[in-house]
Amino acid sequence: MKKFNKGLVACAVTAALAIPMTAMATNGYFSHGYGIKAKGMGGAGIAYGQDGLAAATNPANVVLTGNRVDFGLDLFIPDRKTSIVGNGSLGTVNYDPNDVSMFLIPEFGYSKMINDKMAWGIAVFGNGGMNTSYKKPIGLFGTTNAGVNLEQLFITPSFSMKIDDKNAFGVALNMIYQTFKATGLENFDNATYSSSPGNVTNNGTDTSSGFSLRLGWTGEISDSVSLGVTYQSKADMSNFDKYQGLFADKGDFDIPSTFGIGIKFKATPKMNVVFDVTRINYSEVSSVGNPLSGLTVLGNKLGTSNSAGFGWEDMTTLKLGVDYQLADDLVLRAGYNQGNAPISEGETFLNMLAPATIQDHITVGATWTLKNKSELSVMYMYAMENTINGSNSIPASFGGGEANIGMSQNSLGVAYGWKF
Repeated sequence: MKKFNKGLVACAVTAALAIPMTAMATNGYFSHGYGIKAKGMGGAGIAYGQDGLAAATNPANVVLTGNRVDFGLDLFIPDRKTSIVGNGSLGTVNYDPNDVSMFLIPEFGYSKMINDKMAWGIAVFGNGGMNTSYKKPIGLFGTTNAGVNLEQLFITPSFSMKIDDKNAFGVALNMIYQTFKATGLENFDNATYSSSPGNVTNNGTDTSSGFSLRLGWTGEISDSVSLGVTYQSKADMSNFDKYQGLFADKGDFDIPSTFGIGIKFKATPKMNVVFDVTRINYSEVSSVGNPLSGLTVLGNKLGTSNSAGFGWEDMTTLKLGVDYQLADDLVLRAGYNQGNAPISEGETFLNMLAPATIQDHITVGATWTLKNKSELSVMYMYAMENTINGSNSIPASFGGGEANIGMSQNSLGVAYGWKF
């Protein structure tokens, strides 16, 4: 059995590495949740671990999950819309960034009790990403079809321990691999706008790697109430050298820190209600948080520390979920996830490449316990369309006018898991 479990983990990690994990995620460029069960509850799970992906949200829950294996696959379908209005050069143009419109996002989780108080696990998942693939050039950006593609893969071994009958602590190491490519940005690929011409666009896929830590605590406050707290450090990633003339700090694209608190309330013997509040500190990463004015007003060339990024603000997300044991072999779930989009009306121009406008998500899900005691889980998420209309968004040097961006999303996930 031990050899089987080790082989299973190795095969699952290898398979996840082989599958592209591209996606435009939903809380900025982060996923709205991790694990099909949590995704069906609005992404909430800081105080409620349900499967082998628990460490992706709060590693303290691994010891409470027990011996499990879970495989999942999420079909993600974003519908992005962008336009330029009243520009001195282009006038008004509507664009279609959906040349690639469907993405598969795999996940794998494994947890194993060491003894009755300690457990270890490993989770493999797509943290998030962003993608646009335009069907024609954006004339203000360049002469070829514009687009970006960012993928982030997390491989997360974890350890957790019960301190007593009511409290558990956990730690997880995120081993991170990310890729990026950009096309259609020829107008920025020169000495006027970039500190490193030739390293801005159309250079194929580049890779980056790094690490971060996630810490967590879960505590039982009463027979019906549990609390959870989690913190993930900023990931110091290696630079995208092929795009050192595009991203700030010579191609640096770190992953911001996050923290959150959650509560689980057992409303009835058959119903749990969970609520999380999380914070993503996008502004601490220059390539993400720096405003466009760093380039257009201050004159700092792309690739330098204080030049333009996407201008994203820090993001607070509220996640509410409920599950109900309808029958011995059936659990139903529903959830709601809300977070103000990190893009302001003045920063929509460059965000035509990354229109992360989503704010409101509605989710449903279910788990069937099969005759062999394994579990089949499903999840559906609808992210409501949200449009951000630009305000003084296109600089006068690019002809003025406004850039408008919007998106809606559908996602359907399925997972198979079992206890051992």
